[in-house]
Amino acid sequence: MMRRLAFLFVKLTPFCLTVPFAAAQGTHLWTQQRFEDLEKGTPKGVAIRSDGMLEPGPEVRQIAVTPSSYIWSIAADSAGNAYAATGSPATVLRIAPDGKITKLFSSKDLTVQAVRVAKDGAVYAATLPSGKVYKLPPGATDLDESKAEVVFDPVRTEEKPKYIWDLAFDAAGQLYIATGGPAAVYRVDVAKSGAKPELFFKSDEQHIRAIVFDKSGNLIAGSDGSGLIYRVNSSGKGYVLYDAPKREITAVAIADNGNIYASAVGGKGQSTLPPLPVQGIPSVSATITIVQPGSVQAFNGNTVIPDGSEIYEIPAQGAPHRLWSGHDDIVYALLWTPQGLLAASGNRGRIYRIGEQGQYADIAHLEASQAVDFADSSQGIYVGTANTGKIYLLSHAQAAESTYLSDVFDSGAFSQWGRAEVDSPSTNYDFYARAGNIENPERAWSDWKKVTPNNGPLGLETARFVQWKAVLHPGTTVGAVGINYLPVNMAPVIDDIVVVPGARVNAPQVQPQQQQPISINFNVPPNPGLQFNQEPGREALSGVRDKSAVTARWVAHDDNGDELVYSLYYRGDNETNWQLLKAKVDERYLTFDATALPDGAYRLKVVASDAPSHNPGEALTAERVSDRFLIDTTPPVLSAMEAHLVNGKLHVALTATDSATPISHAEYSVDAGPWQYVEPVGKLSDSLTEHYDFEVQLKPQQPSALAPVNPAEHLVTVRVYDRYENAAAAKAVAR
Repeated sequence: MMRRLAFLFVKLTPFCLTVPFAAAQGTHLWTQQRFEDLEKGTPKGVAIRSDGMLEPGPEVRQIAVTPSSYIWSIAADSAGNAYAATGSPATVLRIAPDGKITKLFSSKDLTVQAVRVAKDGAVYAATLPSGKVYKLPPGATDLDESKAEVVFDPVRTEEKPKYIWDLAFDAAGQLYIATGGPAAVYRVDVAKSGAKPELFFKSDEQHIRAIVFDKSGNLIAGSDGSGLIYRVNSSGKGYVLYDAPKREITAVAIADNGNIYASAVGGKGQSTLPPLPVQGIPSVSATITIVQPGSVQAFNGNTVIPDGSEIYEIPAQGAPHRLWSGHDDIVYALLWTPQGLLAASGNRGRIYRIGEQGQYADIAHLEASQAVDFADSSQGIYVGTANTGKIYLLSHAQAAESTYLSDVFDSGAFSQWGRAEVDSPSTNYDFYARAGNIENPERAWSDWKKVTPNNGPLGLETARFVQWKAVLHPGTTVGAVGINYLPVNMAPVIDDIVVVPGARVNAPQVQPQQQQPISINFNVPPNPGLQFNQEPGREALSGVRDKSAVTARWVAHDDNGDELVYSLYYRGDNETNWQLLKAKVDERYLTFDATALPDGAYRLKVVASDAPSHNPGEALTAERVSDRFLIDTTPPVLSAMEAHLVNGKLHVALTATDSATPISHAEYSVDAGPWQYVEPVGKLSDSLTEHYDFEVQLKPQQPSALAPVNPAEHLVTVRVYDRYENAAAAKAVAR
């Protein structure tokens, strides 16, 4: 059996996205006006309504922190004391209104699952996994299993249930026990010492999860398995009031007008719940037999049930219907109050108040993962929590002081803070704001400044972060809150630039089969784990090889989100002036013809301007210079080529010179034969000028009837390449 916990998913508002600006220039407005927006703040005595309004809520006070990790159930007596059933360790604790804790009972079981207080002040506690119910007399303290009276033991029943989920008293003071494995309800006349448990109601479900008596004395029971809600009369005859869409009923409550409320969780026909964690407790490890699907009630993991919870209303007159749903909330307990139905939920410890038409309000943010149970008392409404086991007290009336603290807004840049816009039907509230340049407001922010909404700027220092606070007085509601701000203009930044000679991006689609594709990438960073090429703007840029072109690309950003325009300049070695190559470039790359510049070494400078987003004269610029690169579109010059026949061999000599890049390699062909690689004098080919002097052993030529051959004449062709694959050829005839 398991207790399933959930997270409340908070959507981002259109005004608070990762990029914090709706537009790049001008004044912006940060607005919080929806329930999801306001949920990110911190309310204290403030209710956050589903329509996006703030209003005074109950006062919420932490009364006690127990030694246990979990409080599974809570009850209260007529004197206003709370009683907590805990786990890890398994105890029953009495908590006085002043927070004093007294241990009444401890068990070697895994947990005390349920606790109830009888009219005579006796406390009844059910444990898991033994499935026993103990009676703790009024005034008793520090009892254990050997000293406390057992009023229910599953071994004394024919069905021998494995779990106890809930306890309830009828008007006559008889105790009813909801069990699982199998699902049944037992009745014990606790006024009679040693009374034998009586099987009151049995179901073909797996568990009876929650029970409560209605105004007519009928027992209302919710099941786990098919999600059934039963009405059981005083004779034990059951009638299904509602077959819920979900499989497990986690809580039931009764309104003064007789309406029935039930919360449910889990899809039918499937179980997503893990087994009950009982490892490390040898005394109980052999007694646990998990019956799937498990119950949300006993699972203490920190995971999420898909599709969240739903709450149903079964009117005394009318058809059942879904009243409320929380996709990522798990409802553990319900309590009807004249102000609305209260729902305790996880995984963020929220308390919701739900109205008759399904409208709702988040009335408390508890500092615990799960709010699991309610107990009404003369002091207020006690709330027990899990992760960790704490006791809170909600006042029946509105809090004397209601304060809402917004989340911290990051404008993304240093900003001037303008007027605060607050939608409220009255002025019976106080509004404050503060700003800072670090996300944590407790680290050297400005002091809170009281401001008048809808009337002039906030008067805060220029800063990147801002936060507002509203103090609500009785009868006040506050709706949408917006803060105007103007980011201080920041110069753009050019993050990287790369220049690739011999590449063209905007190549015309002519004879594509002759164009060799090429990817233009930025340099790999020293730390490969950074994977810069995967960042936006650094993806591979597709182009084609073209010796007559040069492509430059760059990455730039503007912290204001401004639109940028670029100008490109070039400068050769031994030059001091930058010459304009092209202005008003909108893209972040440029391909230009290499033949427009003489061969040689150059650098490019990219200048970024945010002028499109600002008034004339107010634009800011940034620039970055590329690494040195070479342009070489001119082939080498071949000179002094000679060819002679010497002793039956062909002797060839020539000189190759290039003005920009070293000679790369050379090859020759004799009499239109195959090309053959040849090395320069000295063998190393690494200079702008290389000399070639080599001999070729001639092969005898065969006579041809078609073309007479003069064996004393030979044609030699030499082809020389520079490093940019520019080639020049020369020929000579040897006789």
